[in-house]
Amino acid sequence: MIINDINIGFIGLGKLGLECAEVFAEHYNTYGYDIYTRDSNSVKICETMEETVKNSDWIFIAVQTPHEEEYGGGVPSAHLDPRDFDYNIVKEVLTDINKYADESKNIALISTVLPGTTRREFDELLDNHTLIYNPYLIAMGSVAWDMVNPEMVIIGSKDANDSRVGELIDIYKPLMENDPRYETGTWEEAEAIKIFYNTMLSTKIGLVNMFQDFAMKIGHIDIDVVTNALSNSTLRVISSKYMSAGLGDAGPCHPRDNIALRWLAKEYNLGYDMFDTIMHAREVQAKNLANFLVAQSELYELPIVIHGKAYKPDVPYTIGSYSILIGYYITEVGHDVLYVDPLTNDELESMQAVVLLAHNRKITYGYTGNEEKDRFYFDIKPGSVLVDPWRKMDLDNTTYRVVHYGNTR
Repeated sequence: MIINDINIGFIGLGKLGLECAEVFAEHYNTYGYDIYTRDSNSVKICETMEETVKNSDWIFIAVQTPHEEEYGGGVPSAHLDPRDFDYNIVKEVLTDINKYADESKNIALISTVLPGTTRREFDELLDNHTLIYNPYLIAMGSVAWDMVNPEMVIIGSKDANDSRVGELIDIYKPLMENDPRYETGTWEEAEAIKIFYNTMLSTKIGLVNMFQDFAMKIGHIDIDVVTNALSNSTLRVISSKYMSAGLGDAGPCHPRDNIALRWLAKEYNLGYDMFDTIMHAREVQAKNLANFLVAQSELYELPIVIHGKAYKPDVPYTIGSYSILIGYYITEVGHDVLYVDPLTNDELESMQAVVLLAHNRKITYGYTGNEEKDRFYFDIKPGSVLVDPWRKMDLDNTTYRVVHYGNTR
């Protein structure tokens, strides 16, 4: 059934755009324009971009953001200098749309861009419109099916409070064969969800193929036995566990395992070392947080306290403690750091400080059903700055200055 009160337009009818437009055309009057000749039984192909824009209430931009051919992945490219996508086609389209679109038109970009691009590159190109960023999770060969059975629909607006987001969700609902979740936020959040989704898949594929490389080198391993065991581990490995950013990997097992696996990769001449990257990132992330704490300390002229010295709450063990690693980088730049943790015999008197809330029971033990609430390990005086890397403490707290590390809205 065609819903006649909304007209859809697509600029860019290439390998993805045309199939997406044809999905819309099953429910809405849909217009399309491309610089190349296109044919469709359901989309009304326009001769000019102006015609498409003027006939449409919602205009979706589905043009390429290409790299040079050598960056495509079909030939070795890891040695090449890293390079951003080319946004010139998007900019040209937005500039032209700006000429033709009156204030009633809504403009959505579905092309893949890096986080920060829409605000930095595109916003200024539109005089009377604010862009919606709406990337798709679709793959060649199954575009139409992916369109109507998405894992999620991603929608970003300038300040995450654009009323048109709700209107766009209502437009999508008749298309859907499943009941997807709608992830909304700022431009940057939508850009990040899209690109990091792809990166998670690349990382997952790279990891299991690395396990396969080890199997080929070591012998006596059926890689399917290993990967089946891991893929069925839905409590921690394949789950939302460890998908809340906060402090880095810690404890007596994981860091040392990665260090040992670095040796194994070298011993078997694997040819690459993902474990080195993992461990290097872990240390740089700790250094970044340490520098943030030092900056807060200097801003408020307060000492730094790390709240939780053991590698996690309710244990006395400090082997592989991320708190101690952060403390190392704090002292490296000439600042003092204090620890407080009842199980490591680190006690403090009542004081005002910049306090890193390193321990969080719900994050650590929530999957077990443990409902024990977090408590302060010492008397934190009012006016202290509480840096919460888990972003669980109320920002409206009137006793302390609460900072959610990782939230830059």
